[in-house]
Amino acid sequence: MFSVKPKKSLGQHFLADKNIAAKITGALTCKGYDQVIEIGPGTGVLTEFLLENKNFKTRLVEIDRESADFLRRRFPGISDNIAEEDFLQYPVDREYSDPLAVIGNFPYNISSQIFFKILEFRHLVTEVVCMVQKEVAERITSPPGSKVYGILSVLLQAFYKTEFLFSVGPQVFIPPPRVRSAVIRLTRRSESVIGCNEQLFFKVVKTAFNQRRKMLRNSLSSFLGAKKGAKDPADGILSQRPEQLSVDDFVSLTRFIEAHY
Repeated sequence: MFSVKPKKSLGQHFLADKNIAAKITGALTCKGYDQVIEIGPGTGVLTEFLLENKNFKTRLVEIDRESADFLRRRFPGISDNIAEEDFLQYPVDREYSDPLAVIGNFPYNISSQIFFKILEFRHLVTEVVCMVQKEVAERITSPPGSKVYGILSVLLQAFYKTEFLFSVGPQVFIPPPRVRSAVIRLTRRSESVIGCNEQLFFKVVKTAFNQRRKMLRNSLSSFLGAKKGAKDPADGILSQRPEQLSVDDFVSLTRFIEAHY
């Protein structure tokens, strides 16, 4: 049994199944990077398998002091590579200049924030393998037209190939969560840019989905201004709702807004 007590305030559910841990770490492709950040290692069930790969330079980012102390005792050889801090505040670009991968069983209560942090450092983060709540995994990997297709779907799919790998039941955790989990993999696309103003792209996507029941003409009115009379060449896209648009559609829409407004 573990000597670290899971803390509800940190959303901790420790994975207790080594077969699942081996599948998660085995999902790393190891292509184009040798540095790996593990987020929230807890008691080190994934860490054990990561350290078996001598090609990896693994760093653990763990906010929980009790877990960090436990990890130092369990893996004394990597004590210097344990950062006892919040990943959301972790200075990725200060610590790294070369490509890296991110892995972890993400705390469900901050998983979306972690993905936005990864997007912030997408120029460095080549690959992500993580376990999240199953509905979040489905949202991230869903295609246009799905009811769960949303902000994270578009933003992550713009820069990464997203794959739903496998589901995980609650019985393999201590304590068991009340939801099912799933493992996904994000592989950064070879194109370094998406062909539009990326800052504006983020704003357009977020604004559109914040009012997802409205047609884009209405939800994006703050970007479009007041154009009356002549038919707008973007009317075809603007008459749709955000979940109907592909990533390419959002890129085209962003380009149009940038050029005409």
